[in-house]
Amino acid sequence: ETIGRIIDSDEGMNVAIIGIGNLGRAVTGYFKGKRSKLNLVASFDNDPQKINKVISGVKCYPYNDLERIMDELKIQIAILTVPADYAREIAEESVRFGIKGILNFTTIPLNVPSGVFLEEYDMITSIEKVAYFVKENKLKPLDE
Repeated sequence: ETIGRIIDSDEGMNVAIIGIGNLGRAVTGYFKGKRSKLNLVASFDNDPQKINKVISGVKCYPYNDLERIMDELKIQIAILTVPADYAREIAEESVRFGIKGILNFTTIPLNVPSGVFLEEYDMITSIEKVAYFVKENKLKPLDE
């Protein structure tokens, strides 16, 4: 509740996932309903097998409708789970269409204009960091 009072806006914020492959579906399933003032309202993909389907309670729209849907649903935050080759282009378009915050799950570092908050999370780098510290620190067993 305390965290919510600090970070939540009174009216809440709408969030979209762009890229609804394995990672996008996992994030959608995990995220949906976790924060009352952060509303996951849409996902986007270009795969005809996913478009117009409801995945973990969230409708998947065609990527070509990104601008229209972001405007209609007043989406302010985008979570990118797209293939790395498309990340920069999609981030640029998202910002152009009004996105004010991006959580980047791709392996490509992004540059965004001032006024747009960017959080980058590269799982591979994080796992490598953990592996490095485990290797270097060779922790003693608890019973010693």
